[in-house]
Amino acid sequence: QITGVEVGKNNEDHLKVHKMKKKILRKQVRAQHTLMRHEGIECVSHATQSLVIANAGLGNGMSRHQLHRIVEEYGIVETLLMPPNKPYSFVKYESTEEAKKAFDALNGKEVTLGDSGQNIVLYSNFVEKVFWKNAVPTSLPLGLKVIEKIISPEEERKMLESIDWIRDEDTQNAQKTLKHRRVKHFGYEFRYDNNNVDKDKPLPGGLPEICIPFLEKCLKQGYIKHKPDQLTVNQYEPGQGIPPHIDTHSAFEDEIISLSLGAEIVMDFKHPDGHTVAVMLPRCSLLVMTGESRYLWTHGITPRKYDVIQASDFGQKIGTITADVGDLTLKRRETRTSFTFRKVRRSPCNCIYPSVCDSQKGQQRRIQPSFPHNEMEASELEQEYVHKVYKEIATHFSSTRHSPWPRIVEFLRSLPEGSIVADVGCGNGKYLGVNKGLYMIGCDRSKNLVDICGEKNFQAFVCDALSVPIRSGSCDACISIAVIHHFSTAERRLAAIRELARLLRPGGTALIYVWAMEQEYKNQKSKYLKEKPGSKDKEEDINTGMAQRPRSDQMPDSSNQGPACADGLLDDSKDEGCAAKPVADSRLPVHTNRTSFHSQDMLVPWHLKGVTKKKGKSAGEVSVPAGCEGSQELSPVFHRYYHVFCEGELEAACRSLDCVRVLKSYYDQGNWCVVLEKL
Repeated sequence: QITGVEVGKNNEDHLKVHKMKKKILRKQVRAQHTLMRHEGIECVSHATQSLVIANAGLGNGMSRHQLHRIVEEYGIVETLLMPPNKPYSFVKYESTEEAKKAFDALNGKEVTLGDSGQNIVLYSNFVEKVFWKNAVPTSLPLGLKVIEKIISPEEERKMLESIDWIRDEDTQNAQKTLKHRRVKHFGYEFRYDNNNVDKDKPLPGGLPEICIPFLEKCLKQGYIKHKPDQLTVNQYEPGQGIPPHIDTHSAFEDEIISLSLGAEIVMDFKHPDGHTVAVMLPRCSLLVMTGESRYLWTHGITPRKYDVIQASDFGQKIGTITADVGDLTLKRRETRTSFTFRKVRRSPCNCIYPSVCDSQKGQQRRIQPSFPHNEMEASELEQEYVHKVYKEIATHFSSTRHSPWPRIVEFLRSLPEGSIVADVGCGNGKYLGVNKGLYMIGCDRSKNLVDICGEKNFQAFVCDALSVPIRSGSCDACISIAVIHHFSTAERRLAAIRELARLLRPGGTALIYVWAMEQEYKNQKSKYLKEKPGSKDKEEDINTGMAQRPRSDQMPDSSNQGPACADGLLDDSKDEGCAAKPVADSRLPVHTNRTSFHSQDMLVPWHLKGVTKKKGKSAGEVSVPAGCEGSQELSPVFHRYYHVFCEGELEAACRSLDCVRVLKSYYDQGNWCVVLEKL
């Protein structure tokens, strides 16, 4: 017989089970909504081979090794994807039956996280397929180097032992206990109240003797040009870090070097346009910051106990951390000490980044535009410093663009007769008549340049390169010549490439040219650098040396902001896990024509001919846009926005699209070029 007590207990147990099932279901639904909102991935109600597991991500402190151990209990794991800084992971099993087994077992399963000992509950859902588009691989910031094993373990031990964090408490170079680290100064004290050094009050003793042989080695190897006279020693415990910052321009010279001792660490670098790069600094390695990486990028260490690193190179990876979700894991931090050496500056800084230079604050003749931080700012920047500029300079610009570049001609002449070809960003149409056997149509963002095409009896229309009004899959080929480098964010540059791919039929090809950061390649200077700044009437067209150019300040051929500004090329990745803030008042530098580039994003001058501005007239009275200023000769000077591409950047962007494949990638007289095919 069943007693009333037993009945009551059974009812209570059923109620608990019911409540637990409801809770699991509620958590499942919440996880589904999070995944759809963050990634646009939809969960399905039927069983598949693939699962998304909530609370089992790198962002929760779950390592790849631990999660793999958990999920492999239920079957053969084909794929395990762990997106950086996300609270979920994806797993694909060999069979649907194995995935169903894992789904039933993992929902509501409580596990204990690795080193932290924290208990978490897992929740799973089926997804149709495991798919994640990896971020485009990023290169180190310009001017940044990481040299591995710069010192031996014995030298490391001696340098660490030379810092007595306790005995020197009462001396002038005593440690300062900051919020996120311990710090000591030698040579000169860096004052955190005004972010500068007192150059008239050197600390007694100078730099530690143990550092002298190391610095002499750096001088001999060419890592530094001047012997440092200031040293800051920082010690970081796990969970500590340093806020993102730029070392004060007026305090220190260009070269800053930092030695990593005791443990490796990931340092986060951030460009004013929002682009971030995570750089692994191995133990006993040397970080060298010069040029753009020293003056323009912020650098910092995010306070956390774990770093996201490449699993395949656990503890060994040098350089950038690429967001390969199939190869990321967590590594617990250990105590790290850094020796950062600098040379105290004795005169004002005159770098090419006045917007972030304290020596040059308030000295700018006119306000230069800032790096865009969102879509609206990017569109406004391109409107003022690309579209409006080409509206004003169209006639003069067209007069310098009349000789097609040989390798582009070769591409067009290789196409079958009768092919339909779109020239997206056609400018004055100099390629529209290259091959009479093709049906070519051009489009450009500049109405004035399109009108010039009409005068030549070419078919062209005005449109935006991000939204070309041509039916998808209707073109046999497309060309985009010197257009995409005018788009001011990585997303807009990539969108332009995606739009080219949309126009192509399967098997169709596209040729893309963009201006290269490397104007000296394989020991050969480009035509752009070879031209003398003083020549006026016979300057060669940058890419081919065939066309005459009016002044030395003109750049890659079709500086035509083709059908419009487009999406990004580099990965303007979100600042995941990094507390870095945008550099305040970050202005675009103005490039000096016919010189090497010192920044990927800049304004390039165009000296307009054939327009005379009368004395006393303002720029506005001759209808010049924000990108223009008057010169002493009363000839307007316009500034156009450019993003010059580093080696591999254009190709990597193309490869990030799953609808195309790269057939060819090459360098052509100061430009990076790609031929791609629609799949």
